[in-house]
This record gives sequence, C-alpha cells and structure tokens, in this order.
Amino acid sequence: MKRAGITGIFVCLLGAGLLAPVTAAIAQAPPPASIAAGGRLYDTWWKAVPGLKEPAGDHPMWALQATNKRKGLTTWRCKECHGWDYRGKDGAYGAGSRYTGFPGVMAAQAKSLDEVKGSLKGAANPKHDFSSVLDDAALTNLAVFLKHGLVDLAPAIDAKAKKPVKADPAKGQQLSAMCAACHGPDGKKLNFGKPDDPEYVGTIAKVNPWEFVHKVRL
Repeated sequence: MKRAGITGIFVCLLGAGLLAPVTAAIAQAPPPASIAAGGRLYDTWWKAVPGLKEPAGDHPMWALQATNKRKGLTTWRCKECHGWDYRGKDGAYGAGSRYTGFPGVMAAQAKSLDEVKGSLKGAANPKHDFSSVLDDAALTNLAVFLKHGLVDLAPAIDAKAKKPVKADPAKGQQLSAMCAACHGPDGKKLNFGKPDDPEYVGTIAKVNPWEFVHKVRL
C-alpha cells in the first residue's frame, strides 16, 4: 500500500474518533526509562541516584514491626518490606525471616500517580516520607514504577516450589543464548557479590525467581 493510502486511512480513522483511545494511551504512557529508574530505586535507591548518601540507622517504619530482625541499610529498601513479588505479607515474604507484616504495593496500580507519589511523601503515614532523602524526580520515577511497572508473577511462578508454573525449556535455552555469552551456560560466570559471598544470576534465578525477573527486566 502506498504511503498516501496509509496516511489517508489514518486521517479518516482519526477524524472518526476511532484512534482516540489509542493515541490517548500513547500520550499517557510513561517513558520506559522512568519505569526502569523507578525499579532500581525500589531495590537500593541510594545506589540508583548518583550523589546520594547512604541512610543512617533503621527506617522509621521499621519500628512498627518486630519479626524481621535485620538492621540498618536493608530496612530502607522498598523490597525488604514489600517483597520482590510486590505482595508484602501476602506473598513470598509472608513467612520466614523477612516477614514484616507490611502490605504489598500492587494496589498502587489502581491509584493515580499523584496518590502514589503522595504515599511516598508520607500522606498516609508520616513515617513513610521519603522526600527527605529523594528529590522530586526520583520520587516521580519510583511512583511511575509502582503504578505502571509492576508485574504480577503469581500466575507464572509456583511460590512454594519457586519454579515456573509452565515452562518451555527448549525455547528458554534458545532465548538465553545471548545471556550465556557473558554469564555462562549455568549463569555463574560473573559474580555480582563478593569473593566470600558470591552472587550469580544463575543462583538468584533458582533461589529467588521474583528478584531475578525484577532485575533482568529493568
């Protein structure tokens, strides 16, 4: 089809209002870079933004729970309260040493961006105010991730077995060929941890598939 024909059809559809929902969705869609930046903030925000200092002591919200015994920097990570699966007490962190009793963040998808950003600034609970450590741009990116970047992995991952509900090993091996070039066929070629405490994508994928998916897609 000639370009003029395509353009003519597009104009006709636009004039009829049939493309309005599509164009509106495109206009409202957040930049992928903002979602990715917010996802990194959800992990370890003081490392995600150049120039930020590490927070001192425990997060103010940490005193509201007594089951997770970790202290210091870990308590400031969003994932420590809300989980890599974003479900908090109702997900993978619903039991064990990481249980805090705090809710997940999936509900953020149903809220407006301003409401999500407001919760990050302590609107619902002053102890949850991150505006003293994150600037407006960072808060916006984190809010964008919470509203637009969360993926519900419950249908895809068996929480107890920590394995895919359905999988196609042959297709997975084909897709992972590019990854294996750097990480090795077993995912243990590059160490992202310390010599005495190694961390590989291959081991994370088995031990914590939710963390693996979160980090790989961002």
